[in-house]
Amino acid sequence: MRASVGDTLLVHGRIVGRQDRTAEVVEVLGPDGSPPYRVRFEDGREALMSPGPDTVVRPREDS
Repeated sequence: MRASVGDTLLVHGRIVGRQDRTAEVVEVLGPDGSPPYRVRFEDGREALMSPGPDTVVRPREDS
């Protein structure tokens, strides 16, 4: 997995009824865009994350 600052991580719910979550990558801590990432969730919480196979990277949309 590779991500850059500004990309969005889409974390699919792994339990029936649990919604998908999104988080913005605010810092890449691994070499060459690899995990771990410091992310900010929609509610403003920040976390350190090493995403699993249930996560998809959505590249930042440059305007």
